[in-house]
Amino acid sequence: MGKVEVRRPSETEISEMKKNPIWECEPSEFSWQYDMTETCYLLEGKVKVTTDEEEVEFGVGDMVTFPKGLSCTWQVKEKVRKHYTFGD
Repeated sequence: MGKVEVRRPSETEISEMKKNPIWECEPSEFSWQYDMTETCYLLEGKVKVTTDEEEVEFGVGDMVTFPKGLSCTWQVKEKVRKHYTFGD
């Protein structure tokens, strides 16, 4: 199983991500499973994601990739707004 990847995107990547839809979520906690790989770019918020193998925290300005097949728990600490896209 792959790991959650958190990094700072390039200006080109940010421009490309801004073409994608926006998802928002108020502070909450929920379980999630990824049927496809998701890449997102956070415009607002702070999140901790817990998997069987790791805990990852990310926030404004981070680009995050969740691998296909990943099961995790999202803990949204501050309201999230993110651009997102799905791939294989």
